[in-house]
Amino acid sequence: MNQYSRLKKKYGHLPFTSYLHDEYSENGEDGVLMEIFTRLELIKSEDPKLCVEFGAWDGKLGSNTFQFVKNHDYAAIYIESNRKKFKSLKETQKEYPSIIALNKKIKFKKNSKNSLDRILYEYGASKSFHLLSIDIDSYDLAVWESLTNFTPIIVVIEINSSIPPGILSRHTKKHRGNSFSSTVTVGTQKNYTLVCHTGNLIFVHNSKMELLNIDKKFQEHPESLFLYDSTWTYSSKVK
Repeated sequence: MNQYSRLKKKYGHLPFTSYLHDEYSENGEDGVLMEIFTRLELIKSEDPKLCVEFGAWDGKLGSNTFQFVKNHDYAAIYIESNRKKFKSLKETQKEYPSIIALNKKIKFKKNSKNSLDRILYEYGASKSFHLLSIDIDSYDLAVWESLTNFTPIIVVIEINSSIPPGILSRHTKKHRGNSFSSTVTVGTQKNYTLVCHTGNLIFVHNSKMELLNIDKKFQEHPESLFLYDSTWTYSSKVK
């Protein structure tokens, strides 16, 4: 039985739950993102084909972007702060030279040399690249909030899925992770719409939403996309 059969049966009425599938991702993101890319015709577009992901680990394990590098000729900027994990990422880079592997720790202060804006500018990212995946088990939301000079079409960002909708909670040293509602609030402020919850939240920029053909009720009530799944746990270890 497919590991997502129960979720698909319970939440199959939601826009992308029926597409949950893993090739490299952890919570079904590969299938959901492939369907979004298909509807937006991104793979066939003449845009520069770029994904950005951090923490990237070895570039494959738990990756929300590697399927596009492997199967669809995407370039990627992969950022991993852990030195041991970065060695594995460098091995993946040897096999897939379209990967730019960086051993950096992303900072959310705008004047930092390791702000996401500065790194993307330094390595030639297009202003509206296709996919950004943020998974650092801590200040994920603050990093996305600090990104002002780039507008990725799709953003995947980890949240603490043990916190239900309606609670505004941000990551601190005492409270791990960002809540669903806090993350949706920032996404809305940045002109993104939530389209799927997988343990991560998947947002699409408002300029592309019409192409997805999603019922307006889900766009107007993002809390309806929250999946209650007791099998999801949030890592308490800050990367």
